[in-house]
Amino acid sequence: MIDDVRTTVLAVLNKNNYGYLSPMDFNLYAKQAQLEIFENLFYQYNTQINSENARRSGTDYADISKGILEDIDLFSESSTLTSNYGTHVLPNNYYYINRITISINNINVEVERVSQGKITALEISPLTAPSDEFPVYTQDGGVIKITPNSGQATARYIRYPSTPKWTYTAVGSNVPIFNPSAGDYEDFELPLSYQNELVNKILKYAGVEIRETMVVDFANKQEQQNNIEQQ
Repeated sequence: MIDDVRTTVLAVLNKNNYGYLSPMDFNLYAKQAQLEIFENLFYQYNTQINSENARRSGTDYADISKGILEDIDLFSESSTLTSNYGTHVLPNNYYYINRITISINNINVEVERVSQGKITALEISPLTAPSDEFPVYTQDGGVIKITPNSGQATARYIRYPSTPKWTYTAVGSNVPIFNPSAGDYEDFELPLSYQNELVNKILKYAGVEIRETMVVDFANKQEQQNNIEQQ
């Protein structure tokens, strides 16, 4: 999909002589555009759930929240966490932790997250002290601490999308020709249905760079139209 997106972006820019977008700049904007759409999925999902709770949304083919959730689930992964001096290191690419489990006597037990300020109060009370049956964890950046720390921990999480990269081979007068066989090639990870939105967002970034308000206005209008169609 990434080559189709770039071809469309260049076609719009070239149509009115707005300027040229280099592969380096395209890749930079492609990363930002995909990340922006990815993070907006969670906002859209929350908004749609609220609409469903208010009975303002449909079901079956009109069940928008289901489609958004399926798109989010494309980035769902499970990983065994590396232990380090009594703590567990989260994956570098995690965006949102769905749940943490710990293996105790070959049984996976879900670990409840608690705040740093609450853990001390839990530990000093015999009634609420964490146990193998009811373990808890606290998080400090990319590291978690499980109490009691007595087993192998696994995280189910939503990861960030991989950084897209349009790779090419320079031919003739350094004309870039798409080369998907390159070792560092990376396509967009979003579904094909987001292609137009990617194009519009990249155009908006490109318009800002070349200071062409017409490009930005065009991209904004297309983006607004897409948002209306999705509602």
